[in-house]
Amino acid sequence: MNTGGGLLCVWNNKNFQVHLKIAERGFIMLEGVWLADMQRVVVANIYAPCDTKSKRLLWQMLYSRKNQSQVKCWCLVGDFNCVRHPAERIGSNHYISDTNLIAEFNDWLAAMEVDDIPCVGKPFTWVRPNGSCNSKLDRLLVSDEWLSKWPDSSQFNLERNYSDHCPIILNSKHIDWGPKPFKVYDAWLSNKEYHKVVRDCWSKNQPRGWGGYALKCKLQNLKQRLKIWSRDNFGDLGNKVKQIQQKLNDLEN
Repeated sequence: MNTGGGLLCVWNNKNFQVHLKIAERGFIMLEGVWLADMQRVVVANIYAPCDTKSKRLLWQMLYSRKNQSQVKCWCLVGDFNCVRHPAERIGSNHYISDTNLIAEFNDWLAAMEVDDIPCVGKPFTWVRPNGSCNSKLDRLLVSDEWLSKWPDSSQFNLERNYSDHCPIILNSKHIDWGPKPFKVYDAWLSNKEYHKVVRDCWSKNQPRGWGGYALKCKLQNLKQRLKIWSRDNFGDLGNKVKQIQQKLNDLEN
């Protein structure tokens, strides 16, 4: 991986037992067992090149790998650098070349026997830095066998913050993410009162009990004190950040 892009696959051995790893130019393929259901699966993480010739070569390699595999439960995920329909791209001037490539892309997906799953969230997953073009380049595609095993599978396109691509998540059921983490804003650190507020709160609150419990109570007290201090000095920072992000997302959409 580098500043020009790359691929990284990370998994939990307690959930997914990998039997085979194949890394080629443009994709990493993992074959293994999803332990919760004892289901053999293949997941291919894809980063397709931009030029058409290299893209076709990638398609051929993946098609060959699928034909050689005994596993029928497949999932392709990543940046395909191609759209399936003209409506999935706005701002492009290459209509004829796009149309021809779209047809080839869809023919390849049909040969791979994979298809899109229901999508929730933003309609486009990539935006040109100057905002002149938006495309749905990132997607999840699964086989019929995958859908038979996990019929509620869906793709979530999350909000884009630092990258020009939106993060995407495969979800097969409702996920409880637990309590929201406490955030420390950079604006706090630049305020002269911040460190004094932290020191005063930390020294004044001395709960009794074993060390772990006392630390938990001190952190909870500090969290509440900082929330009040932040609201009094900066207003609702969280809401301000959300409003700015929403304005950016509205401009992209």
